[in-house]
Amino acid sequence: MKKTGNHLIELIGIMARLRAPDGCPWDKKQTPDSLKTYFVEETYELLDAIEKNDPSHICEELGDLLFMIVFLTHIFQEKDLFTMDDVIQTITEKMIRRHPHVFDDSTVDTEEQIRKQWYEIKSRENEKKGESNGLFASVPRALPALRRAQRTSERAARTGFEWPHINNAFEKLDKEISELKQAVSNNDRKNMTEEIGDLLFVVANISRLTGTDSEDALRASTDKFVNRFGKMEQILKTSEKVIPDLDKKALYNLWEQAKKI
Repeated sequence: MKKTGNHLIELIGIMARLRAPDGCPWDKKQTPDSLKTYFVEETYELLDAIEKNDPSHICEELGDLLFMIVFLTHIFQEKDLFTMDDVIQTITEKMIRRHPHVFDDSTVDTEEQIRKQWYEIKSRENEKKGESNGLFASVPRALPALRRAQRTSERAARTGFEWPHINNAFEKLDKEISELKQAVSNNDRKNMTEEIGDLLFVVANISRLTGTDSEDALRASTDKFVNRFGKMEQILKTSEKVIPDLDKKALYNLWEQAKKI
């Protein structure tokens, strides 16, 4: 752990050097707002590495994300608002406080009890800070829309606001599909948007009920489509044709051929 602490101190020192008057012009001009995009990009690069199960790449991307944390913390330290010590101490105290069944004498027997205990502790913390205690207050609006939908439905389900059976969710899905078809038939653009949103929200709920992460599922399906389309393009190379040259029937046959590959 001492070695780890030394490496963290070294990284913080590198950040200070980059932000010094004679440091890097690019690093010196960054702000919390300008770093937001890089935080998102580094997070998704880490997710890609995790999905590929590449430990070396995961290690590298964790380092990139850690650097972003050090970077942002240093900017606030320059304004005498908080330091890296404050960041580490805050999360350490929070984890101890929210796990009384580990660090204190509280007893819980199920995962559901752990979730309830976490939510109750978090609610008390928010009250002390004067923050909203609404059920969905801690679900970031900036989350990818499908993941936010699933997180929101998870929170609602914990209160008992839940379908009696998954078949009820499928009935709701059929209803939303029917309403979307009607909106399309009426060429009602506003209603189409609303019904597509309702349809996706029900799908997110079904994902939750089946223990599936809707965001991961959609990402995998998109990857599958991209891979199959790439195989279609490869097949066509031998005939010196491109996708737009084909009629609907030829495209269907080519798609089926790519699926078999």
